[in-house]
Amino acid sequence: MISHLGINCSDLELSGAFYDRTLAVLGHRRLLDHGVAIGYGTTAPAFWIGSFEGMGPNREVHVAFDAPDASTVDAWFAEAVACGAEVLHEPRLWPEYHEGYYGAFVRDPDGNNVEACCSVAT
Repeated sequence: MISHLGINCSDLELSGAFYDRTLAVLGHRRLLDHGVAIGYGTTAPAFWIGSFEGMGPNREVHVAFDAPDASTVDAWFAEAVACGAEVLHEPRLWPEYHEGYYGAFVRDPDGNNVEACCSVAT
């Protein structure tokens, strides 16, 4: 089981604004801010972004955030696009993943592949 996940970002302020807005749609918020790292979650930080001196170039990572339903995935996607995110895949069913898998994918400000997903009845 994963305790928490952290990714590096080149512009902490820009990435913080992106995740403040998009994670709020999913019911999460900024819980800790250490100046070089920001922790998000509902009751405890589970997702971290950070920017550190001497950090090398990022490689793309994929992060999928749970959503309670398809309308929340749609709202998350709309908020991400409003933040200027590059659209990778608009919200839709992905039967190749599993029956009822509904998700949307964007690139965050650092080029990471970020997704919101849920299971829906089919």
